[in-house]
Amino acid sequence: MNQQTISQQAEAAQKFGKDGMDAMLRSFGTLSKASQAIAVEATDFAKQSFEHGTATLEKLAGVRSLDKALEIQTEYMKTSYERLVAQTTKMTELYQNLAKEMAKPFEGFVAKAQEQAFAGMKKVEDEAAKLQHAA
Repeated sequence: MNQQTISQQAEAAQKFGKDGMDAMLRSFGTLSKASQAIAVEATDFAKQSFEHGTATLEKLAGVRSLDKALEIQTEYMKTSYERLVAQTTKMTELYQNLAKEMAKPFEGFVAKAQEQAFAGMKKVEDEAAKLQHAA
């Protein structure tokens, strides 16, 4: 290998490293923003759950019959279950979107790395063939 080829490969490796670092930083930026959105969503759900529970307790405090108490508790359980299912679906979507968005900066990056690796291997093979042919 000549000095120019080594210099070109070093530059390519340096650019590849820089591109990888840029992709990683963009991915972490996405993680930061999405984590904030997830935290806000979880906090809102907890606040609403507390308010829902408090409202149910207030209703139960004024009840004079067992039937009415059971009705209130049944409604509370039904509503709580429905809210939990909806919240779980929403949180699942947020985490799925997070994973997709974090992977976006790396799209094409792996293919480019493979392409460069194969190009480098081809150059090595060509140089080896030249040396072998010259010998």
